[in-house]
Amino acid sequence: MNVDAPLGDFGDVLFYSALAVYILAMLLHAVEHGLLRRTEPVAAPATAAVPAGVAAGGVDEPGGGAVVPDDPALTDEPPAGTTGAPRAPRPASERFGRMGVALTVLGAALHLAMLVVRGTAAHRPPWGNMYEFVAAVTLVGVVAWLVVLSRRPELRRLGVFVLLPVIVLMFLGGTVLYTQTAPVVPALHSYWLAIHVTAAVISSGILLVAGVASVLYLLRSVHDANGRLAWTARLPAADVLDRVAYRATAVAFPIWTFAVIAGAIWAEAAWGRYWGWDPKETTAFIAWVIYAGYLHARSTAGWRGRKAAAVNVVGFAVMVFNLFFINLVVTGLHSYAGVG
Repeated sequence: MNVDAPLGDFGDVLFYSALAVYILAMLLHAVEHGLLRRTEPVAAPATAAVPAGVAAGGVDEPGGGAVVPDDPALTDEPPAGTTGAPRAPRPASERFGRMGVALTVLGAALHLAMLVVRGTAAHRPPWGNMYEFVAAVTLVGVVAWLVVLSRRPELRRLGVFVLLPVIVLMFLGGTVLYTQTAPVVPALHSYWLAIHVTAAVISSGILLVAGVASVLYLLRSVHDANGRLAWTARLPAADVLDRVAYRATAVAFPIWTFAVIAGAIWAEAAWGRYWGWDPKETTAFIAWVIYAGYLHARSTAGWRGRKAAAVNVVGFAVMVFNLFFINLVVTGLHSYAGVG
């Protein structure tokens, strides 16, 4: 089937447009983070001073150290009985943060349009090479982050840290890994491309958010222990970051498990065996074992905290190693998924 090259080129324009928008959004979030006041310890919980949303399970839980942000969202609403009272102006940090979120949504829309255009131009699922795979994974990561924000708006200050790896991966995808729109190699002419690779894309994107949360948890815990990393005082409480990492991993792990199983079934259909300890298969299995260990460790009281977060970070590092080193350096049966 012929490839629509001009349409594919338009998809590349959308990709770089999304990257530019993400960079601007990250800068706005960086300004927001810089404008936030530092975390102040709380000697005792004060019911009257805690917004209802926070008391119901927000960032500032007893024992975690309360955050005193410049932008308490709930103060935008006028108190009961004061209908028509003028609304207090939003602080600068909130304005920058909201603009950052708006641009992130715009970037995600451009990002999604790029994949749709790329798939339409190539007449196949738009993740048949490393460039497209990285584009799809980063889109899932951004969408997962926006879902977290919809549930926990107070975590908006983490936007700069989530968008940074997304931007780095997209930059590498658009330069080192770039491939023009083309049909996939014969080995990928299978409906399993839409099953196995889609599951890998979704799980990898969600695990990106989990990995960032665990890294920030470790940094925040260092600050809580000795206060040496002053900028981490603006991060949410360590237990909040721990929950974000755990819940994201708990969502992604079953999908990653399915991706590994689907890959084994595809391998049997393509190569006549379910498992051959190909470098990519081996690394994917190692990542699965690490994440399984993390979930087990996180649910065991003695392994919560830094130890469990460190395991999650190692799992994320293995995923990145699998994405780049195994695909681009090591020769194996999956080498066709590399560049070109």
